[in-house]
Amino acid sequence: MLTDKVALVTGGASGIGAAAATIMAKQGARVFIGDLQEDLGRTQAADIGGAFVRLDVTSPDDWAACMAEVEDQAGGLDILINNAGIAAGGTLETETLERFNRMLAINLAGVFLGCQAAVPLMSKCGGGSIINVSSVFGQVADQFSIAYSATKGGVRTMTKAIALDCADRKTGVRVNSIHPGFVSTPMVASATGAMPDDVADAYGARTVGQTPMGRIGEPDDIAEVMAFLASDASRYMTGSEIVVDGGFTAR
Repeated sequence: MLTDKVALVTGGASGIGAAAATIMAKQGARVFIGDLQEDLGRTQAADIGGAFVRLDVTSPDDWAACMAEVEDQAGGLDILINNAGIAAGGTLETETLERFNRMLAINLAGVFLGCQAAVPLMSKCGGGSIINVSSVFGQVADQFSIAYSATKGGVRTMTKAIALDCADRKTGVRVNSIHPGFVSTPMVASATGAMPDDVADAYGARTVGQTPMGRIGEPDDIAEVMAFLASDASRYMTGSEIVVDGGFTAR
């Protein structure tokens, strides 16, 4: 349970982030949703009895303002879920530098900035738990996910480095990564929907079609594990990676 904990979920307006925010609120946490989708984010926050903070994860100023607002309203921060991210397909031939850099800014630098902003506040409050959302494509890859895999692989190893740093400085902050497989979210639908039909079919056959459990994941499948990582039940875990992928990477 997360009774009386304070949590911030980036990208919490929809998909896995919304599911995580909902589960944590049900477990007693005070939840802040940080997102650029203002209308959707405010609606989601109201539905769970939480609060909305407009947050561009690529902006250090936004992160500073977000931490100040959370501290002002709740007195501190116990849980950060760095979930905000984007996905787009591209091979070595079709990927563009502009899109590559945009994914790096949101998916990787956004996680770095979140950790950098949150650790001082968490440490001041006695510690906390940071959960960085990577992907199975941070461990394995597909030829159509060059930029996305680069960002998620970066999240995987950066999480370990930040965990070691936080432990070495005795901040009390634990930092772990979670690696979802293929999940039914607006981001996944948008990424695959942008592919030509023949490319999307081939991509699905070699990814979702190769999941041993035989189904695509649901946001709650991931959010339940996030709640565990956020709780004291995972108190001896830092620098760890948890895969939630229906067995995809077991092959």
